[in-house]
Amino acid sequence: MSQSRYIMIGGFLGAGKTTSILQFARHLVDRGLRVGLITNDQGAGLVDTAVARSEEFPTEEISGGCFCCRFNSLVEAAKELSDKDRPDVFLAEPVGSCTDLVATVSLPLQSIYGESYRVSAMSVVVDPLRALRILSDDGITSKFSKNVIYIYLKQLEEADMIIVNKVDILEEKDLGRLNGLIASRFPSAKIFNVEARNGVGLDSWFEAVYESKIASDKIMEIDYDLYGKGESLLGWLNCTVSFVGSEEVDGNLLLLRLSGFLGKEMQKSGFEIAHMKMTISPQGDPYEVAALSQVRGDGEAEFSHRLSEPLEDADILINMRAEAPPEMLRDATVAACEEVLGRESELDYQIVRLEHFRPGQPVPTHRMPAG
Repeated sequence: MSQSRYIMIGGFLGAGKTTSILQFARHLVDRGLRVGLITNDQGAGLVDTAVARSEEFPTEEISGGCFCCRFNSLVEAAKELSDKDRPDVFLAEPVGSCTDLVATVSLPLQSIYGESYRVSAMSVVVDPLRALRILSDDGITSKFSKNVIYIYLKQLEEADMIIVNKVDILEEKDLGRLNGLIASRFPSAKIFNVEARNGVGLDSWFEAVYESKIASDKIMEIDYDLYGKGESLLGWLNCTVSFVGSEEVDGNLLLLRLSGFLGKEMQKSGFEIAHMKMTISPQGDPYEVAALSQVRGDGEAEFSHRLSEPLEDADILINMRAEAPPEMLRDATVAACEEVLGRESELDYQIVRLEHFRPGQPVPTHRMPAG
């Protein structure tokens, strides 16, 4: 039986995992390979899934917990894709607040289903400004609490390859300092500097991870009490909104206004955005999409996809993760819709679905022992 490659690309919320994975998928397709994507979230209604499907990649979404806690669902998702599309390569994106993925996902998959999958080494993508704030002084200038930073550092500890993304936003001296900090703290990891959005520096990483194989020496010691506390400090919000207008509106501008309102609400309340993503699509046409992302409370919203034409009706997805009470995220989102969609744009909108919560204690299905 031929093996499909299973490549998992992790990293903290807002690092640029989805952009990197989509670039990787295009790279593989250009080489004549079939690709299947597996997205993952603590809740349902994921922006990443909508963006992946808008580019017509076969995609399965696993919701309700990380891959480690939904291992059987991960295997089932891969089987669904295999039955329909027979991928040569699976690209999997775990939840951005999860760690210990080598011991609980990669190695169990290799051990139990090794005849079907060749599991590649673990890549972890980082946002350079967030990495600098956390690594330069153990998080003193970061707005995240020590338990959330614990998860962040553990993600880097288990990485075979650390992908410093968005290097264009750093000055050369700061990038050199960041590379030095990573190399001294995590000496066994290979470092790649890339600009995923612009396609810069990606090919060498893609080739390295494609040819790699996971090794058991990346199993690490981890305190699941600290890990669980870190996850429980993060508020999670997934929201779906639909609207119908009496005339055409600029969907790109609507997303900017919504993200701007929410960003100001978060800063005003003193809470740190881990990641905020939004999409807007004409109703009934998921392949026409605008998507934007904002990382950090002081970050700017950036588009990865834009609509080329105005629209009269649409579905909007909002995903927000922050070290903040989930109820605060809910209230801010409801207020943003009332202000931007209702009062400013005079749209007949409806919040179709809104879930807000804190992730529960991670309980892996499997965990391989060291050695």
